[in-house]
Amino acid sequence: MKVAIVHDWLTTWAGAEKALAELLACFPKAEVFTTVNFLEAENIPCLAGRRIHTSFIQRLPGARKHYRRYLPLMPIAVEQFDLKGFDLILSSSHAVAKGVISDPGSLHVCYCYSPMRYAWDMQHQYLRQSKNDTGWLGGIMRWQLHRLRQWDYISAQRVDHFIAISHYIKRRIEVFYRREAHVVYPPVDVDKFCHDRPREDFYLTASRMVPYKRIDLVIQAFNRTPNRQLVVLGDGPDFASLKSMAGPNVTLLGYQPDSVLVDYLERTRAFVFMAEEDFGILPVEAQAAGAPVIGYGVGGMRETVEEGVTGLLTTEQSVESLLETLEHFEALNDLAKKGEEYSERPFSPSVCRLNAQRFSNDTFKDAIHRFIQERMS
Repeated sequence: MKVAIVHDWLTTWAGAEKALAELLACFPKAEVFTTVNFLEAENIPCLAGRRIHTSFIQRLPGARKHYRRYLPLMPIAVEQFDLKGFDLILSSSHAVAKGVISDPGSLHVCYCYSPMRYAWDMQHQYLRQSKNDTGWLGGIMRWQLHRLRQWDYISAQRVDHFIAISHYIKRRIEVFYRREAHVVYPPVDVDKFCHDRPREDFYLTASRMVPYKRIDLVIQAFNRTPNRQLVVLGDGPDFASLKSMAGPNVTLLGYQPDSVLVDYLERTRAFVFMAEEDFGILPVEAQAAGAPVIGYGVGGMRETVEEGVTGLLTTEQSVESLLETLEHFEALNDLAKKGEEYSERPFSPSVCRLNAQRFSNDTFKDAIHRFIQERMS
């Protein structure tokens, strides 16, 4: 079987790219198509020695640093890929990859991380954050996003089958594309974590420092309770402003390698995460490391955290709601310690680890293989 895997762009190694790596493990001989590729293949084993096709955007001025500025051209770019002769086209898409034009004799399955948020329900927030919500430039951008929505809907009808990363995204696909989707959760490398190390008396949060991750909210909550210690991992555009607002009980360590993140997850009392996520790999990684999760109870978090068992979810994305949930967590945790064995009580490392194993790499690959085999037969 000749397989093509189409990915939006290869510029960083994040959650979507980790899923891509497992898709490539499912189909070792697959060819890769992407709008731009600026990753060093020798540092990424799954890409080394593999044939990777890029679009004309790869050669445009400034594409390495400013590839997102070429978003209006990306629909045209992916439609130029010649996919004739491939039996299976697997698009790994949160933007334009699903828009390829496939051979009528092939099967096109889209693994969808989300319909484009900036073109659909987050358009107004995107325009405000880019400071383009008013004026003539804002008008042009609204028109471009309008045209992008039209193409996004039309191109979604070319896909034979959608796979969503969560039931939350399944619903978005139904609303924006009017298509049904099967759910296969993204892969998480749970085996790299040790869950039985001694817990220490600090909370942890980690993320890229951008507004929607709501690290500011977490810091504000801990500023109001100086008896609690918070460690923050990650970097990004908001790092300086977040560091300036942090109290003495909040430590921002900036970007750290994966080994440092693993170490802190294995030792933290609980992982705090207040972003609204489509799935949320970090909360699952925290549970794989034996850490319970305290987070915002909307989106993928409702599917990955077992309420009252592997964590607690807030009812609102607010400082007050987070503080109430922290108090509740500590009260339940202290009460459970007195009445049950540590290995069996709610929020225990073993319980958290067991829940995380639902999202393992092997579970993901088995589900993908099974889905495609059923559709190819």
